[in-house]
Amino acid sequence: MAVVSDLEIVDLDQLVAGLSRPERSLFERIFHVQITYGRLNPPEPMVPWIEQHFGRLESALVQKIVKVTNLITLEGVMFNWLRSHRPLWNMDGLDLESELAQQDHDSLENPYSDTPEDVFGRVEGRYCTTASNIAKFDGLHALIVFKERHPLRFDAEMLDDYIDTGTRWAQEAHKVDPEALYYLFMWNCLWRAGASLLHGHAQVMLGRGMHYAAVEYLRRTALVYQAQYRSNYFEDLYRVHSSIGCAFARDGVKVIANLTPIKENEVILMAPELNGSLKRCLYEVLSCYRDKLGVSSFNLVIYAPPLAPTEENWEGFPILVRIVDRGNPSSRTCDIGAMELYAANVVSSDPLKVARNLEDTLGG
Repeated sequence: MAVVSDLEIVDLDQLVAGLSRPERSLFERIFHVQITYGRLNPPEPMVPWIEQHFGRLESALVQKIVKVTNLITLEGVMFNWLRSHRPLWNMDGLDLESELAQQDHDSLENPYSDTPEDVFGRVEGRYCTTASNIAKFDGLHALIVFKERHPLRFDAEMLDDYIDTGTRWAQEAHKVDPEALYYLFMWNCLWRAGASLLHGHAQVMLGRGMHYAAVEYLRRTALVYQAQYRSNYFEDLYRVHSSIGCAFARDGVKVIANLTPIKENEVILMAPELNGSLKRCLYEVLSCYRDKLGVSSFNLVIYAPPLAPTEENWEGFPILVRIVDRGNPSSRTCDIGAMELYAANVVSSDPLKVARNLEDTLGG
């Protein structure tokens, strides 16, 4: 289904009600949607402040909140666009050029002299090289150090090289430790996303025993779904998003604007393998983030089945890419609080609008 609707996430209940009976049945198998309203009664002196920050007074007096829960993975989110207009404590505007110029020492500028290498050496790419991570998350954990310092100055060829270099690193690491099978590629762009270094870099890990907890949980959950409904969870997840205009396919890659995003503007890509089509699509999503949505700080992760056969069942598990916007790097207000850590995610971005922006950029 093409992304053509002009409706917004606040209209999700209407969208679901308008589906055909089979589409609605599948949607409600995976997602639970609840509508609630927040009401308040402000003192008269506060009215000008509300109108300044939130526009019409009526928008604040009665707020429609859409609560969505993925019944399979129990990921949950509460949408209220009004929260995007909250007054936040921002620093002066972000100037990455000045930040880079002011650094006393860029520890990734000369990786061959200033970073360690893995026991099997470095893996060289055209636009990057690897370095063994000093403070490791796991036994095999490395950096993909970009030759371009500016983290947002990348093109399709550079991104392709970063991902390929990470894959080749995993293959070399597997040779050293054949029991290490579980590969993870991740990119934390800028400090807002958890990066401790400004110089552009990604990270790669290879674990043993079982996949990283979030990936393993998703594998097990998908197998339970398959056993219960005799249907592939990932295919059905795409179908229900597509039915309401939150997903489309491009060159064999499924593009989803997630209905239960972990934070703002989350996108999921699914493909049978980590091939050229997926990497091109990923670049176009990131360029849409950067050039159209104004995103400068993001988290990106690539989930993949193990490098070799294992005892556990990975049937039907695709290559999954998840990308999420981490907000304005100049803001001192963290985008994750007690709600996100211990209850449900609270999001102000609109997956339907994200999907329309993606389709405009990528084409459906």
